[in-house]
Amino acid sequence: MPLVLHMTELGRWNSGGDVEAESLYTQGFVHASPDAPTLLAVANALYAEATEQMVALVIDTDAVGCEVRWEAPEPAPPPGEAGRGVLFPHVYGPIPRASVVDVLHMRRDASGRYTGIGAPGDGP
Repeated sequence: MPLVLHMTELGRWNSGGDVEAESLYTQGFVHASPDAPTLLAVANALYAEATEQMVALVIDTDAVGCEVRWEAPEPAPPPGEAGRGVLFPHVYGPIPRASVVDVLHMRRDASGRYTGIGAPGDGP
């Protein structure tokens, strides 16, 4: 059971149904991260302005029912930024709810920087 992480808004997750990020329609796939440190780096680089509670969906790639390719990040990060040289899992279809084995809350510090992921109520 290979696991990957996809960051989304708690409200989107709670709305039910499969997870269909905008990138599925604009790029042909849903972005995911290979591990928590990479997800946190992406969150701080791209989602610093998010105001809604964000969650990390833990996805069993054997259960998504579509192709998952490990590819270079798209768009590519600038030189020296997190994600350079890392391959990212790209899910070429919606993420079925049944493939999500856990939902973890993204933790932020007082300045808004993402610092970790965990169960609701764990940590600050």
